[in-house]
Amino acid sequence: MHRQIAGRLTGPVTKWIVLVAVIVIAGGLGSFAGKLIDVQNNETESWLPESAESTKAFEKLEAFQDPYDVGTTVVYYREDGLTDADLAAIEEHAGEIAKLDGVSDVLTPAAAQAAGVPAPFVSEDGKVAKLEFTLNFGDKLWEELPDLKPEIDEIIAIDGVESYLAGAGGQSADAATIFSSGDANLLLITLGVVILILLVTYRSPILWLLPIISAVVGLGASMGLLYFLAKHTGLTVNGQTQFILTVLVIGAGTDYALLLVARYREELRRHEDRHEAMAFALHRAAPAILASAATVVVGLLCLLFADLNSTAGMGPANAIGIAVTFVVMVTLLPALLVIFGRWVFWPFVPHFGTTEPTASGLWAKVGRGIAPRPRIVWVGTAAALAVLCLGFLRLDTSGIPSDEQYTQDQDSVTGQTILVEHGLVDASTPIQVVANADEAGRVVAAMEGVDGIAAPVEVASKDGIALIVAELRSDPYSDAAFDAVEDVRSAVHAVPGADALTTGMSAVTVDIMEASARDNKVIIPIVLGAVLLILIGLLRSVLSPVLLIGTVILSFGAALGISGLVFDLLYGREHTDPGFPLFAFVFLVALGIDYNIFLMTRVREEAAVHGTRRGSLIALSSTGGVITSAGLVLAATFAMLGTMPMTFTLQLGTTVALGVLLDTMIVRSVLVTALNLDLGGRIWWPSRLDRGEDAADEPPAAEEVKVPALD
Repeated sequence: MHRQIAGRLTGPVTKWIVLVAVIVIAGGLGSFAGKLIDVQNNETESWLPESAESTKAFEKLEAFQDPYDVGTTVVYYREDGLTDADLAAIEEHAGEIAKLDGVSDVLTPAAAQAAGVPAPFVSEDGKVAKLEFTLNFGDKLWEELPDLKPEIDEIIAIDGVESYLAGAGGQSADAATIFSSGDANLLLITLGVVILILLVTYRSPILWLLPIISAVVGLGASMGLLYFLAKHTGLTVNGQTQFILTVLVIGAGTDYALLLVARYREELRRHEDRHEAMAFALHRAAPAILASAATVVVGLLCLLFADLNSTAGMGPANAIGIAVTFVVMVTLLPALLVIFGRWVFWPFVPHFGTTEPTASGLWAKVGRGIAPRPRIVWVGTAAALAVLCLGFLRLDTSGIPSDEQYTQDQDSVTGQTILVEHGLVDASTPIQVVANADEAGRVVAAMEGVDGIAAPVEVASKDGIALIVAELRSDPYSDAAFDAVEDVRSAVHAVPGADALTTGMSAVTVDIMEASARDNKVIIPIVLGAVLLILIGLLRSVLSPVLLIGTVILSFGAALGISGLVFDLLYGREHTDPGFPLFAFVFLVALGIDYNIFLMTRVREEAAVHGTRRGSLIALSSTGGVITSAGLVLAATFAMLGTMPMTFTLQLGTTVALGVLLDTMIVRSVLVTALNLDLGGRIWWPSRLDRGEDAADEPPAAEEVKVPALD
């Protein structure tokens, strides 16, 4: 039945129908891919769960301020002290900035002094001054900022004075600028690396083009579909989701292509008609590709159980990308391959009747090396991976401070650092408390004893609710700021009848950290359970899936352990985002299990004919090269996240790349193969493959390890 369906997809006539249908549908969706950035929601507040204190406070804040108001600070610094001319220029800058669309409430040092603002706008040493204003572009802030920032930078320039756009608006401007240009650059760099790997793998000047075309079509269709879902269904898509989607789809799509092309090349040696060869290749390879894609999709959909909206939104968005890519890879790519014919493999064309070269290749030799003492091999390998896991103790998941958030200098970070070092506060990121107006005085009194904040001020009262604001004396992303938030919350919650709620940028970050910690504990077991059920259904076994899950967990731990050392000793950035372990886990488990699926489905296929031990060696020799190539592609694509100038992407890309390499080079080829050889048919317990196999089955000789003909 499956073979008939595969044959119909790639027949002499139907291949053209499939080609046209995919191009029309995917092309239509892909035409909207560029609009995905228009429906992104990158506001920090949108990432929060409804249960967070900051979320509840935002609802009451709407009575006092426009939710789209973003406080922004310009920082001026002269090493030998600002001159009167410098201060006069700052006053002139205020007038020019006030003329810009979306700008209001401009406040200069002179205006602040005249208004009696208690917080200084010029540092005591006279080296630093600040200018404040409010930005409001509604929900189009992230679209406007990449063009607005250069305009403001030009206005605030003074000869001999360093000037930086900082505060909440400056931080958003830097992030928006990175996201606006980073995704296109990331795609080009990723494609370049993948093309290079495919050229080396296929050693063909033409063949690499078909997987790349198919992967790009899959990415475009995915982004177009996500645009409609984000626009009409409320699906949350942000910049983080989009650039992860880029590397995930290109990497996974190329992996699927490698597996299919390898099986097609095998079948071309057995079948004279290329359409028949593709029918057999799809029949054999598509179930493994489907199982792989399903594992990734289910793993990502488990993120829907996350409290953090950004995490919950990333799951379905990337799951949709994988699902669309799977469809493209089992329709468009096979059609292209049979349309182009055998010559596309030139100069190494797989002619009918020739011998499959993997029978005596590197991985066949690896298998024969493991076979004599498999138990010693898997015990030793597992022990080595366990030792590597200890490096995890060097990871600090308490959050990334401002000065470590980017891998390149950013104006907002530099400006914030200068403010803190010279004793000025950033009024754009205060602690905000909303409370019952009748108890506002007692709330203010309770806050006055908290370290790390300026004197609290009741700003306004409306409809029985009071807004109280206190400026932070530290970096809003520092441990000192987080401690201040916790202390303020403890103080105001103790005021009877106040119903006080605390928010602000630092409070939002604290809530995100708490939600991330909860998600780590809840979602990781859910993902493991879901993947285990998929493996049980695929392999029709219990023992084998349990062991495979164990090997992937061990690989994940080792990847985190190595990463802990790399982040600290090599990158000098030991702090990680609280959600980092969860993201790394989901991608590594979902993607890492792929290679075990590719291997074990082939082992099961061969075990039915040759027994588990012989089948394991045949499967390793047959799939070793393609799985290694697939692992290199996926590792390289995720490593390209390091080209984005953000610490989070650098760390995530590094860990996933390390984990994938461990999976392909060590776990799948050595650890899993050694377990198969040691346990033999027992690996399939309780299925029928476990019955009747000779436990003393010897590994085959070199000349026997070859791919058998298929019925």
